[in-house]
Amino acid sequence: MPQIYNEYVKGLMLITETAQGVVEFTRLYLAVFYTFVALFYTSKIILAKKSSGQEQVFPGQRFCTSWWNHLTFRLFRVTIWMVCVVRLFYPSTDAYLGMFTSMMNVPIIFAGNILLTCGFLTTIIVHLSMGSQWRSGVDPQGPNSLITSGFFRFSRNPMFVAIGVSQLGFFLALPSIFSLVCLIIGIVSLYRQALVEEEHLAQTHPNDYARYSASTRRWF
Repeated sequence: MPQIYNEYVKGLMLITETAQGVVEFTRLYLAVFYTFVALFYTSKIILAKKSSGQEQVFPGQRFCTSWWNHLTFRLFRVTIWMVCVVRLFYPSTDAYLGMFTSMMNVPIIFAGNILLTCGFLTTIIVHLSMGSQWRSGVDPQGPNSLITSGFFRFSRNPMFVAIGVSQLGFFLALPSIFSLVCLIIGIVSLYRQALVEEEHLAQTHPNDYARYSASTRRWF
């Protein structure tokens, strides 16, 4: 019996150490990940504007739906980045995030890291596949034509789907009230923005978009 008990205790200690190791790795990974995301999109927008001479970001008129969506998404993206960096240097920050301790286990956190990474990589792939037609928001002068190939064969909003998957991954990687609020607001903002952009496409390409939307789902 004593030997069985000792083995049981050792097993629990190993599980605890493994879980703690995954938590600490994820703490570092999230800080590095969101720093990279911030640098990637900032540099991409700046370089694209310089090379094409055209604006890449169109939040819309002040206080319109698209403007609010952009503002909300930017604020939460910056907030997530700052929180992830701060908690890397000050782990005690977790006490203020409303952590769901029951979800702080290896499978959930590992799944979160996978979804977060895959969602972001897919976002980049879709972004690059759009080439010069990529815009953030609604360009009043475009697009000149619809993109219906590649990822757009399966979803009318593949980039939004990928961002949503990434946001879900963030919640699982850092299960807390904070990340849950970010997830809910992020999904609502993506949905509202999808409606705005689809309405614009329906107005600029009425016949083509009607056929496209009839054969392709909004999400997946």
